[in-house]
Formats: sequence, structure tokens, C-alpha cells
Amino acid sequence: MTAELLRPAAAEFLRVAHAVADLSAPTPCAGYDARGLLNHLLYWGPWLIAAGRREAPPATSGAEAEAGLVTDDWRAALEKQTETLVDVFGTPSAWTGTTALGTAELPASVVGDMVLGEFVLHGWDLARASGQSLEVAPEAAMAVYGSAVAMGEQARSMGVYGPAVKVGWEASPLERALGAAGRDPLWTP
Repeated sequence: MTAELLRPAAAEFLRVAHAVADLSAPTPCAGYDARGLLNHLLYWGPWLIAAGRREAPPATSGAEAEAGLVTDDWRAALEKQTETLVDVFGTPSAWTGTTALGTAELPASVVGDMVLGEFVLHGWDLARASGQSLEVAPEAAMAVYGSAVAMGEQARSMGVYGPAVKVGWEASPLERALGAAGRDPLWTP
């Protein structure tokens, strides 16, 4: 079950995020430096939490780029949000039925897959931006790969993923997931 993969992926994501020192560092996630990517995570996390709890989306006072959520206490805020995401999506019921993410009605499992993808893909983005490595269980990477393949075309049409990157037959599960999500596993700043 994918819910079981969340806790270790979240712990590794937080390890990497806590070590980010240069917020202006470029990331492999197109259009984002480290600060922008952290802002993205802090902006959309409450939406994912609300979807998992089947609650109304949070009231926002502006667009993601204008949110300015990376303040002096961003590490504590990201840790609290990540722990909440793991608690919410760590229960099997969060993955059943349908839920709303904003105005879109989706299978709850798709939203859960998004959460795991945020930890793995954006964890890797932050790791690359800060000269770190990301250690992901092969099962988690394969779950992200499956999700990226399943929603790849839709995600690309919405600008969420870039074009798929071909990886070799010897590619690791993480490299396969990265390529399916439009990331070059060999990217360097």
C-alpha cells in the first residue's frame, strides 16, 4: 500500500529540506529556485491536507508566486505540514473514494499519489539544488513512477511536468520516476 511508503519518504524529504542553505540555488524543477520550490510546497500543502481530510480548500489571499511563505521559520512550517500530510494520508481511508482538490473532483488515491510524488520528486529537486543525495526506497520510487506514467500526459498539458526524459534500461527506480516526471536524472546546477 502506498500509504506505508509516505513516512520514510517524508523523513528523507525533510532531511534534505532542512539542509538547504542557499535559497537562490537553481533547481531541476523548471521555473523554481530553492526558495520558489519551498514556497510552492508550503502553498499547496494545505490544499493536499484539505483534500485528504475531505474539507474545503484553504482560503488564499493570492497566487502561489506572491505568497511569500518562506520566512525565517520555513523549516518548522514545512516540518509541521509534512507531518500533517503523513498523518492524514497515512490512513487507508484517505486513499479511498473521491475527494476534491480545489474545484476538481479526483480519486482520493490520485491525491495520495501526489503527496508521495511531492516528497520524492521535490525532495530530489531540493537535493540536487543543494548538492545532496536523496535516498528513496525502490518501492516508493516505483509508486511515483507508476503515478507519473499514469498522469503524465495530463500533467504535461497543465505544465506540471516537462517532457518525459528517456532513461536507459539500467536506470534505477528513482531515475525512471524522474524521467517520467520530466526530470533529467543527470541534471546539475
